[in-house]
Amino acid sequence: MEPVKPIVRSGAAAHAGALLILLGPLVSWLAEFVTAAAWQDPPYSPLYNWVSHLGLTGPAQTAFGQVANSPLGAVMDTGWVLYGVLLIVGSFLVFDPRGGTRPVVVLALAVLAGIGVALVGTVQGSNANVDNGLIAFHTLGAQTVMIAGNTMAIVIGADGARAGLGRGRSLASFALGTLGLIAFPLFMADVLTGWMWNVGMFERAVIYPIMIGHALLGSGLAASAPRRHATRPLPPFDAHVAR
Repeated sequence: MEPVKPIVRSGAAAHAGALLILLGPLVSWLAEFVTAAAWQDPPYSPLYNWVSHLGLTGPAQTAFGQVANSPLGAVMDTGWVLYGVLLIVGSFLVFDPRGGTRPVVVLALAVLAGIGVALVGTVQGSNANVDNGLIAFHTLGAQTVMIAGNTMAIVIGADGARAGLGRGRSLASFALGTLGLIAFPLFMADVLTGWMWNVGMFERAVIYPIMIGHALLGSGLAASAPRRHATRPLPPFDAHVAR
């Protein structure tokens, strides 16, 4: 049996990239927790309220059928932008496009997901942006990260061994991405029909699988980095002699 051809790099830079991928969702979750805790009038409900309303920095307003009043909206926006940047930089440090089609696809999906979540933090889902048309960029960013992020989890999970992931993390990644993509049309139906029942719950059912998948990926890559380095083939003896 031929050895599995890795799609990830080895070395200190790759290890740093794995930690950046892990750090992205952790930063975003921390920003979400802090921002939601500061939203007290009325109290923020993670099941009922839109996730993106956490990032509204303007005065209290009724946007998309809900009262939005996020005193620390800038914290949430910063968390999303950092998440996107960390994901993109970390992925390019880790995945080696010379490994074939799969790492190129993973990198493309990471870029799409990273730009998408950064757009959500840059262009707010406010009434002002609805009026000036910029809401299209917010919506594009949100839907891009939802689709690309979950697809990335599936692509990685389908052949996690080539990324140095164990069977458990690979299966979990594939399952998370699948669940996220199943939840996406349910979320969109909840919104487009105007039902808007527990929209925050449906939205998180699409988003959280991506974040958990990135946390599993980053931690798994970081844990397997020493093994990848240790199993790198030694240079031939004559190369040492030539030096």
